Amino acid sequence: MTASDTAAEVSPAHPRFAEALRELGLDKLSARIRRFPEATRTAAEAAAAIGCELSQICKSLIFAADGVPVLVLMDGASRVDVELVRRELGAEKVGRAKADVVRETTGYAIGGVPPFGHRTKTRVLADRSLLEHDLVWAAAGTPHTVFPMDPESLIAHAGGTLVDVRERNA
Repeated sequence: MTASDTAAEVSPAHPRFAEALRELGLDKLSARIRRFPEATRTAAEAAAAIGCELSQICKSLIFAADGVPVLVLMDGASRVDVELVRRELGAEKVGRAKADVVRETTGYAIGGVPPFGHRTKTRVLADRSLLEHDLVWAAAGTPHTVFPMDPESLIAHAGGTLVDVRERNA
């Protein structure tokens, strides 16, 4: 039996994410992971299942900046302004990454990407809007699982840089 097998038995999270929690000393967080019978692939689905505000969902979105993957953490009620991301990174071109790039970069499928515990080291931008809450919910590696964490700790564990990349309504 491997460590991943043990993690799968102990936690409803994806085995890679459960292992990341252990490596980060966040084992106790495993007990707070919630699993839902229906997928919560969108922020709205997750918020409805949890019973929290849409803005308390932390979306983990992969973009390609000049072909290099970058993770943007954004509150569930907001959209990422790609132009602000482009400027923040000093890139010429930024767009949403394709599903195969997301899986290759993170090790997870779209709808289940957690903010940390990825297959590869990726630059992380975290929108300041996440700090408006005492607690946020993020994917735990599958479209069926989420976990709660204070946003400061979540951003720190993700290695995120605080930025303002939220789309503003005109």
